[in-house]
Amino acid sequence: MSKPTKDFSIKKMQWLLFLMGLFKIPLIGYVRPRLVEINDDSIKVKIRLRRKTKNHLNSMYFGALAVGADIAGGIHVFYYSEIMGKKISFSFKGMKADFLKRAESDVTFESNQGQVIKAGILESIETRERVNKTIIVNAIDANNEIVATFEMISSLKVMSK
Repeated sequence: MSKPTKDFSIKKMQWLLFLMGLFKIPLIGYVRPRLVEINDDSIKVKIRLRRKTKNHLNSMYFGALAVGADIAGGIHVFYYSEIMGKKISFSFKGMKADFLKRAESDVTFESNQGQVIKAGILESIETRERVNKTIIVNAIDANNEIVATFEMISSLKVMSK
């Protein structure tokens, strides 16, 4: 089951992210995240600091940071759904955030937890139950400094074969 069953391209994932922001989760569309990189292990999503993502201190607003962490923590589920050909029910069950400094530039959200998500999907296939996995996401500014860290508890269940 470790071999992908479908072809994958970053362009397709970028399109799916755009469509999700347009039709399913409008707040994602509002902050206009850009999928920079995705593979089996890691993901990078960038959100620009602009009028729509700034707060009154001219740093990235908490809500925009939360959207970036949400995408970086969850897009691997859609990635594996595409390459495995499975329908997966997914949500976040919890989140812990540590804000280390103000994000006064564009922010890149990075997670290298793809294998954790894959293991959760395989466990859900095996047990036919909902599985919770903790995903770590780092928010990194233009100076390559970590401005925030997030622990996202993802809850997933494979719905079809």
